[in-house]
Amino acid sequence: MQTESTKYIFVTGGVMSGLGKGVVSSSIAKLLQLSNQKVSCVKFDPYLNYDAGTMNPIAHGEVYVTEDGGECDMDIGNYERFLNQDMPKTHNITTAQIYSSVIEAERRGEYLGACVQIIPHVTDKIKDRMREIVKNEHLDMLVVECGGTVGDIESLPFLEALRQMRLEEGPENVIFVHVTLAPSLDVVGEQKTKPTQHSVQELRRIGIQPDLLAVRCTRPLETAARKKISLFSNVSERDVFSCHDAESILLVPQMLYDQGIIDVIFKKFGKVGLVNTSANWDKWNKIIDSFQNAKDPVKIAMVGKYVKLADSYVSVNHALKHAGAKIGKNVIIDWIDSEEIKDVNKLAGYNGIIVPGGFGDRGVEGIISTANFAREKNIPYLGICYGFQLAAVAFGRHVCGLTNANTTEVAPDTENPVIDLLPEQKTIENKGGSLRLGAHEITIEDNTLAFKLYKSNTIHKRHRHRFEFNQKYLDLFASKGMRFSGYSDNKRRMEVLEIPTHKFYLGVQYHPEFSSRPGYPEESFEAFIRASAT
Repeated sequence: MQTESTKYIFVTGGVMSGLGKGVVSSSIAKLLQLSNQKVSCVKFDPYLNYDAGTMNPIAHGEVYVTEDGGECDMDIGNYERFLNQDMPKTHNITTAQIYSSVIEAERRGEYLGACVQIIPHVTDKIKDRMREIVKNEHLDMLVVECGGTVGDIESLPFLEALRQMRLEEGPENVIFVHVTLAPSLDVVGEQKTKPTQHSVQELRRIGIQPDLLAVRCTRPLETAARKKISLFSNVSERDVFSCHDAESILLVPQMLYDQGIIDVIFKKFGKVGLVNTSANWDKWNKIIDSFQNAKDPVKIAMVGKYVKLADSYVSVNHALKHAGAKIGKNVIIDWIDSEEIKDVNKLAGYNGIIVPGGFGDRGVEGIISTANFAREKNIPYLGICYGFQLAAVAFGRHVCGLTNANTTEVAPDTENPVIDLLPEQKTIENKGGSLRLGAHEITIEDNTLAFKLYKSNTIHKRHRHRFEFNQKYLDLFASKGMRFSGYSDNKRRMEVLEIPTHKFYLGVQYHPEFSSRPGYPEESFEAFIRASAT
């Protein structure tokens, strides 16, 4: 049992996925942080994958990498960006992790004599994970987002654990927020409340009465709809909050604050009179203003493999916007499928070109052509991970005369493996959790573009890759004008490439997008947007 000061806010979702539970959770956590509470977030993912590492970004969104090497759900990225704090991988809890813990404990004999069951053994393990985070991080409040949709069989153990938490911690220490939908039919124009009614009924059927409702809608929730939702959901009208469409997700905390959500939360927790946020709000509002005042357009072509779903590159999208806001530019991103590039000359109309990470052979030739086009036409180029690797392949083919240069990920038998498998990867059979992951120290050389950006000889950046630049070609590339200005592991790994004679041509093996925050853009993104805007 935690102390009385420990408070939990559990965020569930109904009707359908993709309503924005992650944004609501992040926004509530941000408001608590602005109110001088020490707060963090946890995401439950009910799927049977141990982590998000082997999931297709087109189906599930990007794989977010934490400092400690966790391959996590993209909502962990939302939490980090909103709160401007790093989350350890323990904050993304999956069904597979819980069941693995229970099974391992059973094999060790910890449940001797017991029939191991969902209740209490699985639910106890879920509760233990939450309480351990609160204890280790000395939190005032923990916001927990339960993934999936109420009614899904996969979520039931997690929801049952949350129901038990209210019983064990006391109703004064637990709040349930339910995110639901009030659609508007074009034919009628009226906001419909029935989806919300049914969703709350389903939640109550499994023993949870929501305290607050966050209702997603295209326009502000109408008074009549609010009254009807309150009546049929057994939730006070003041506790029904409109989560209508906004120009930016960064505006959602203000939207909820204006409706009084922080006062409601504090009153339910018995923390009346603790709000003292003026200095915090000044800093946050300055950041928000920078986004709203970014007017001058900068057109960026994002050439990648998973562009059919914008969430596949959500951290890159945000990092570009962070950089634009910092320098007063409105970054306009066109997502271009590298598999469908037939004529790279169409990229000539863009101020800059970025190639984000990826895996596999689909669309590779389009990326190689893109990297070469940006070099030839002196268009600012930023290549991340796969964009770094394929920029090296393009340089090998078109500058160094290695016409058959390639990556062994695509062509295992290529005569010129400019990009090759990491040596330690050659004996690995399991795909999950086996990449080079998390933050690694990188040395930056003096008098380089990279040093100009980072103003330091040492940086720490997050990685997620299995292949690297083959140093057999290092001298050849250097003789032809490409400089490798950053390296790690005592020069075993090349981390940064640049072309000094180019307006801005930078490739990085790491993932700088995971280090970018609103108001604090990652340096390579800021420099890339500055170069693209001039």
